[in-house]
Amino acid sequence: MRFVSWNVNGLRACREKGFLESFEELGADAFCIQETKLQEGQIELDLPGYHQYWNYAEKKGYSGTAIFTRREPEKVSLGIGIEEHDHEGRVITLEYPEFFLITVYTPNSQDGLKRLDYRMTWEDAFLEYIKGLDKIKPVIFCGDLNVAHEEIDLKNPKSNRKNAGFTDEERNKMTVLLSEGFTDTWRYFYPETADIYSWWSYRFHAREKNAGWRIDYFITSARLDGKLKGAKIHTEIYGSDHCPVELEIDI
Repeated sequence: MRFVSWNVNGLRACREKGFLESFEELGADAFCIQETKLQEGQIELDLPGYHQYWNYAEKKGYSGTAIFTRREPEKVSLGIGIEEHDHEGRVITLEYPEFFLITVYTPNSQDGLKRLDYRMTWEDAFLEYIKGLDKIKPVIFCGDLNVAHEEIDLKNPKSNRKNAGFTDEERNKMTVLLSEGFTDTWRYFYPETADIYSWWSYRFHAREKNAGWRIDYFITSARLDGKLKGAKIHTEIYGSDHCPVELEIDI
């Protein structure tokens, strides 16, 4: 199966910049998106052959996730079942007989790290959520995790050391998550590859200069490692400040 994840930074805007063409070109079995910035009824997408599942933030024009999948799941869950964390439309879980598929949009710690404390609480809660699912069957989760894990994952690590997305606290949470039996699938295939990123600031011509960050991931239960077939970061696709990332897996 081929899975794609993309932070579209506003689906209505992305649709005007070629979303449907990219969607068709990628031809994924399941297409997960983050930061839809929509409320119910604000967009209609004609995606023949795909089931559509949406989770909207209560705040208008903010956050939000969706999954478009060829294969109908057995069960759909919105959020992680903790009231504190389920107002912003950040998580959708699809349950299949063989695995769970999750799209997630991790909270940004924001300028001045004013939301870092909340982010730490979220990280702990989300890890417990996926560990609980992993006890039942393997997990595949993807999305904008708002962290560059290692220095190789961003262009300018030294100058960003204490900025949102590259703080010691956020990076340590990712280290802990992976140590709990999960695999960063891009690094599984490309452990030493540098200068491949999934997000670029709109400022300072960052994308032209490839001054980016790898903050979009597919992460899988480590016991699926033998079934991983390939990973891609589609830097050639525009339409958002992020580009799509892909996982191919024999499952």
